[in-house]
Amino acid sequence: MLGSRFPDHSVTIVPADTSSRAGWALTSRDKGEKVKYRFSTQLPSDGGTMTVHALQAPGSGGRLSPAEGREPNLSAPPFQANVMPDIHPPTEGLVAPEPVRGCHVQPKDCAWFQESLAHTTAAGLMAFTGSGHATARHLTDRQGRKRSTGVEHAASMSIQDATHTLFGNEYVGTDHVFRLNGPRVEAFSGVDAEVFRLLTRGDVEEYRALVHASRHVRPRLTFDQDGGGPVSVHSDGSVLAPRLLPGQDEEPPPGSPR
Repeated sequence: MLGSRFPDHSVTIVPADTSSRAGWALTSRDKGEKVKYRFSTQLPSDGGTMTVHALQAPGSGGRLSPAEGREPNLSAPPFQANVMPDIHPPTEGLVAPEPVRGCHVQPKDCAWFQESLAHTTAAGLMAFTGSGHATARHLTDRQGRKRSTGVEHAASMSIQDATHTLFGNEYVGTDHVFRLNGPRVEAFSGVDAEVFRLLTRGDVEEYRALVHASRHVRPRLTFDQDGGGPVSVHSDGSVLAPRLLPGQDEEPPPGSPR
């Protein structure tokens, strides 16, 4: 809906709980100020109403820009801030209203938060390719940087873990094999090779410019005759291509279980 209203802009959905962890302690296990709630979808155990928490910026529209302080540098390394919890509404006369539970991005933090949102989006894209170290470089410690620094993805070095050429474009990622109602299915999840190289180096600014410039020509949903399965390419350069593993449509030998 936002994309149709603002065709000259790119629209990205960012997980609220992950991006908020770059500045606020959301659980009692986090260090710093303790806030006993979390963003994202909440499913109550008592069968009550499902609650969806989201970041909100009331107003008539427009884009975030720093009212004070520095301009954002999206290619700078992610920074772990320690922002005080709660939202403090403006005073009404001499009376200061009670603070409201939430995460308040004040004007002095606008540049930092824009950088955090960009890095969180990049981390999600790199996680889709299976690259642990490329994911970790876009996260703070509280967001889970250490959990992403396990086995390195071969594609960020000289040997690539999985590459596919689809419709003339090269994609880098990883393969997953699983069963779908019996038959074995191989799914390739990855991203455009140039986008992968930019984010592996940490060039978030250039990556966003590339994705924005190709946002109308990249999306594609079709069947790949060579690969033998459907292919979905998103505007951010990510791709998902599942297919049945070969040899499963053959008749089993006599006496073998069906």
